Amino acid sequence: MQTAAPEGSRVAYVVGRYPAVSHAFVTREVLALRAAGVEVETISIHRAEDGDALSATDRAERERTYALLPVRLGPLLGAHLRAFAGAPRAYLATLFGALRDGPPGIRGRVWQLFYFLEAIMVWNRCRSRGVRHLHAHHLNQAADAAMLAVRYANARGGSAWTWSFTMHGPNELYDVSRFQLAEKASEAAAVACISDFARSQVMGFTDEERWSRLTVVHCGVDPTEFDPGETPSANGGAPEKDAALEGAAPFRVLYVGRLVPFKGQAILLEAIAALRARGIDARLTMIGEGPAREGAERRAAEFGLNGEVRFAGAVGQDEIRSHYAAADVFCLPSFAEGVPVVLMEAMAMAVPVVTSRIMGITELVDDGEQGLLVRPGRADELAAALERLARDPALRERLGRGGRAKVSAEFDVRESGRRLAAIFAAQEGARRA
Repeated sequence: MQTAAPEGSRVAYVVGRYPAVSHAFVTREVLALRAAGVEVETISIHRAEDGDALSATDRAERERTYALLPVRLGPLLGAHLRAFAGAPRAYLATLFGALRDGPPGIRGRVWQLFYFLEAIMVWNRCRSRGVRHLHAHHLNQAADAAMLAVRYANARGGSAWTWSFTMHGPNELYDVSRFQLAEKASEAAAVACISDFARSQVMGFTDEERWSRLTVVHCGVDPTEFDPGETPSANGGAPEKDAALEGAAPFRVLYVGRLVPFKGQAILLEAIAALRARGIDARLTMIGEGPAREGAERRAAEFGLNGEVRFAGAVGQDEIRSHYAAADVFCLPSFAEGVPVVLMEAMAMAVPVVTSRIMGITELVDDGEQGLLVRPGRADELAAALERLARDPALRERLGRGGRAKVSAEFDVRESGRRLAAIFAAQEGARRA
């Protein structure tokens, strides 16, 4: 049974960078929460750059978001003077606790000091806005700032503050000590896990009596926005998806994501070269930016794919749908993932997907139902799956329909917003009791 947000329910979303082109799902979630009746204050540790605000929605969100960095000396000093003057013992206890709990070494202590400085600014902003529950995405500096802000607020006494976070992975699982997974899961009032896999990993680091605080809340998309029947093709018309091997059109493969090594771009380029060697006119569009772009471009040249691979750079949400509409298949050959929202976007657009059988992906994609799953790091299996789809338009059509149905049923961001609203409502209710 769904729980509506109580009147006046408020939450502060504390995010490392908001909005961000690579984390459009956070923006969707914020908008879904507001639609569910929650007042959402957005706080960004770093101010979003122009490259992160590519759409009109992103630009509007950036303008209404409070950013801590670049630092402004007046607000920084004002927040800390107010915090120290109002409760010096709580201030010092929170500071010493932050330094004690951080990673060993001088560098770790310095970073903890930065987090404390940011936390007091977060506390001051929430205090002024009447917010008493904070939510963070990812266990990065935003989560540290939220946790420390709540620690300080509660050490002052008075109305209890709470915080929660969304558990994604995989980064947090690579170094649980650095990200303080056990400590944060124990201290948070609730943890929204994006998959059963993510929840199980948190369960392994928390006491059994706290497992009830771990709830699966999928990231998602709005299927009405990613509608294959209403989106024009990026190349100016509706794509002829069944003509790839008849000379009328190439077989179009799309990749969307950050260009970083663990996303497996090198494997995808090798698979595209293999397809072309087998007589399939495969063309690849890679959307995204990152430190691995130069290496990917060099790799494409080594495979002789200069004319067949297009590096399109970052694309805003108001343009991305046309790229999905123009694709015959979407491919994400990652080595590690949570549950990629780009897969949800492609599936909502009825584009069949080929991706790795890892982590939470298997909760989104059933092999042979919405897409094809391959073992990670296997260019041969990736090429075989892509070739199968290139040679079977009927299979592409069936998998595309299945993908849209799966996302609509289980990964609708509007339902995710209602589930999160219920979690925040429970914290609001406990505070008022």
